[in-house]
Amino acid sequence: MNEVEQLFSDIYAEYPHEFRPILKGNKARIIWQVAVVRQHVRSGGRIVDIGSGIVPFMLICQKLGYQTVVIDDLEDATYKTDASSSVLKIFRESGMECITADAFTDSLDGLEDLELVTSHDSMEHWHNSPKRMFHKFWSKMNDGAFFFLGVPNCVNLRKRITVPFGRGKWSQMTDWYEPDVFRGHVREPDVDDLRYIARDLKASSIQIMGRNWIGYRHTSRFIRTVTPVIDRTMQFFPSICSDIYLLARK
Repeated sequence: MNEVEQLFSDIYAEYPHEFRPILKGNKARIIWQVAVVRQHVRSGGRIVDIGSGIVPFMLICQKLGYQTVVIDDLEDATYKTDASSSVLKIFRESGMECITADAFTDSLDGLEDLELVTSHDSMEHWHNSPKRMFHKFWSKMNDGAFFFLGVPNCVNLRKRITVPFGRGKWSQMTDWYEPDVFRGHVREPDVDDLRYIARDLKASSIQIMGRNWIGYRHTSRFIRTVTPVIDRTMQFFPSICSDIYLLARK
């Protein structure tokens, strides 16, 4: 077991029992995201995660020696529980800076000299355009710093196959119609959208990556078993992967 896997295992044991299935299903994704950070950002660098929730991605980075900042409005119902409060306590006790704020409207003064700004599985939930907010964070990044954005792909291979058969809705009608405020997926992007964002930020270089995390947490044991092999092949074609990532350098 390598250092990151050991940290994940230790954190898993600390988390409330109700969140452990979520962590287990996202282990491969979290470990890979940490690997990308370690590959591109110097140890000790200041890194920010927008819409972090209570996923331990930044917690692992903190324990690896990074200066981590997590920003979330914590308005989802999931975050109104005692279990979520206990996770945030773990975050703060580790030395992480936890900011409860709206990244779109709050000034977030003091966030400077950033080596990485990241956001994963969050942008698709936003009702407002992130353009101004992304530019705000881009201006706080050092030259050579990285912007690391991860989102579900609106035109992945599974959707291309199932939509013609009348299947492909991400959420149920009741998920959207019944709550006063809908917090689900508003707009899922594709690879061209990520390139558009990078051009708008005037990134000096960009990399598009594809992964297929949904298979790793599938209810079928067979699919979970074959996913690593299929995933490695599909990574050569990010436009059909279930999850797509932009790594843009300032």
